[in-house]
Amino acid sequence: MKEILAIIPARAGSKGLIDKNIRDLLGHPLIAYSIKAALTAPSITRILVSTDSEEIAEIANTYGAETPFLRPSEISGDLSTDLEVFQHALKYLLEQENYIPDLVVQLRPTSPIRTQDLIETCIEKLSGSDCDSLRVVTKAFHTPYKMWKVTQENEAMRPLLTFDELNEPYNQPRQLLPEVFWQIGTLDVIRSNVILEENSMSGKKILPYIIAQDLAADIDDLNSFDTAAKILEKNTNCIKFDA
Repeated sequence: MKEILAIIPARAGSKGLIDKNIRDLLGHPLIAYSIKAALTAPSITRILVSTDSEEIAEIANTYGAETPFLRPSEISGDLSTDLEVFQHALKYLLEQENYIPDLVVQLRPTSPIRTQDLIETCIEKLSGSDCDSLRVVTKAFHTPYKMWKVTQENEAMRPLLTFDELNEPYNQPRQLLPEVFWQIGTLDVIRSNVILEENSMSGKKILPYIIAQDLAADIDDLNSFDTAAKILEKNTNCIKFDA
């Protein structure tokens, strides 16, 4: 049986929406939805919350997650990376318990919309492949082929992307442009050696798992928070609380 560790990163600092990780969402703190999602996945063997906040740690414990440490402040800032956070957690478990999982599942609290079978399906998909990781994606809401790089307003701008098979893609109908996908924070599955040995949160070979646009939610302000609540209320297959 594989050891599969769910890590839920939840720092205290948040500029866009204060205390968003523990903000009440339909009667429960936002972070509780990621913990519940992990608890409903039979393949997940441990659930850990990495946080720099004693308050968040206490709430996480109440909902069934481990918090064996408080994350150091130097990797809890606005510019701290997922890699720093996950390497810290894995190295701590290795040093303190001689524990190393086969797979790591990242469940960001700010993407609480997950269907009942999503985690298990994604774990099985990566396990049956030779890829390094899996990421949930959805069809992009806007094509990057019509986006621009602007350095100064009085200088000519440059297209963000070019397309060898089509001249001036920014002047072409959207239907003629390549279909592109946007990665969202719903779920990542990563082989632990990729994080520890390759110093990467993805590796070179990344599998996609595509979800519908109406299930895509990344919370960073009040509007996106309210959108997530509406999605949860109207979708019976989403993991949520009865009350």
